[in-house]
Amino acid sequence: MIDCMLTFAFSVWAKCLLSREPGPGCPMLIDNSHLGDENPAMNALALIAEAATVAGADTGSASVSSTSTVSTNTVRWGRVLDLYFEKGGLVVNFGPALLVALVCFVIVAIAWKFWLRQKLLPEFEIVEAELEIANLGKIKIKPNHDNVQIAHEAWVELTTRKAALPFEDDHDVVAEIYDSYLQLFVRLRDLTKNIPAHKLRKCRDTRKLVEVMVTVLNQGLRPHLTRWQARFRRWYQDALNESSNRNKSPQEIQKEFPNFGLLVKDLKALQTDVVKYGEFLREIAQGKDK
Repeated sequence: MIDCMLTFAFSVWAKCLLSREPGPGCPMLIDNSHLGDENPAMNALALIAEAATVAGADTGSASVSSTSTVSTNTVRWGRVLDLYFEKGGLVVNFGPALLVALVCFVIVAIAWKFWLRQKLLPEFEIVEAELEIANLGKIKIKPNHDNVQIAHEAWVELTTRKAALPFEDDHDVVAEIYDSYLQLFVRLRDLTKNIPAHKLRKCRDTRKLVEVMVTVLNQGLRPHLTRWQARFRRWYQDALNESSNRNKSPQEIQKEFPNFGLLVKDLKALQTDVVKYGEFLREIAQGKDK
């Protein structure tokens, strides 16, 4: 579209250079009947080349004119376009104001094509991922300004918490990880809730991202927390108060929890899925690594 508009602008520019004002009008002196419609860009270049030839000829003839003669070709900057019939033909006169406007348009069009469009309306690559968390499967989202910001905030919440780090049996404390999950749940829920509703109505991909985030909360994080958190916290609090555990570390005490191996297995599987989910959000926010 921009290329066609530039071609038209250059064509009009050439015609303006070929216009004269022998009196009240300035009929175009170009004969473009020999130009075809197959290649508008080449036609525009041909017009400009011919305009330059005529302009050079006009300059040469003007140099031998008497300096005492007052020129009748007064430039009227307010005139834009004149159309009238003369001797059975249509005469089109382009004014200087139109020429200036066309030059400005060409500059703006070129700036839009090569710089402004990428700055104001950048093209983001489509992000695809196979997410096992909440059985989401294959997800495809085309980022825009809105969902890039949403994904960035969600990714920061994930990557700065223990919930998104691999569980280490001898160092991590399950109760602290559950605290992290609860905080993460609240923050992601608030982030989703605060997205303006009109943005969801306008953009299918933003709506899809929000649906993924809600699904991860309800079907990814919530099932594990519902199954294990309350049971483990109740047992762990009682275990801490037992006199036999006073000299034991929290890591040693938690290993005495019934079904601790099953809890840890389930927790590690969840964290692996959360890490993949965080990578998906990072790709939306930052793009794929080159």
